[in-house]
Amino acid sequence: MPLGVLAQPASTTPLRDLIATRMMELQGSEKRWIQIDITNQRLIAWQGANQVYAVVISTGKGATPTRAGTFTIQTKLRTDRMRGPGYDVPDVPFTMYYHGGYAIHGAYWHQRFGTPVSHGCVNVAVNHAKWLFNWASVGTPVVIHE
Repeated sequence: MPLGVLAQPASTTPLRDLIATRMMELQGSEKRWIQIDITNQRLIAWQGANQVYAVVISTGKGATPTRAGTFTIQTKLRTDRMRGPGYDVPDVPFTMYYHGGYAIHGAYWHQRFGTPVSHGCVNVAVNHAKWLFNWASVGTPVVIHE
C-alpha cells in the first residue's frame, strides 16, 4: 500500500477502508506507529497492537483541517520555524513532518489541547512531543482518521 495517501476526504468510504486496512496491518505487526484521532483529539503511539503512549492533542481548525490518510514520518527537526498565512512561529520544538508542511510538533504558544486550533498540524504539549520525537524515527507510519 502506498504511504502518504490522502486519497479523498475522510467522509468517503474508500479512504475509511484504506485507513482501517492500514491500521489492521500495523496492529498485526511489531512496528512502531502513530494513530491520530481527529474526532477525539487523541494521539496514540503503538508497537504493533500494544498501546505505549497516549496524549491529548490539538489538530487543525475548520478552515485549516488536519488531513486524514496514511503517511510516514519524513523528516525530524529538533526545532523549526513555521510560517504560513497568518502565522510565523520560531523555534517550534520536536517537529516531525509526515506530509509536505504537515507535522506533529510541540506547541508552547497555547494550552488548548483537546480543541482543534492549529493550521493543520498536530500540536502536542512540549514534554509529550519530546517523548514522541525520541520514540519515533523517520519512516514511522502515521495514520490519521476522524
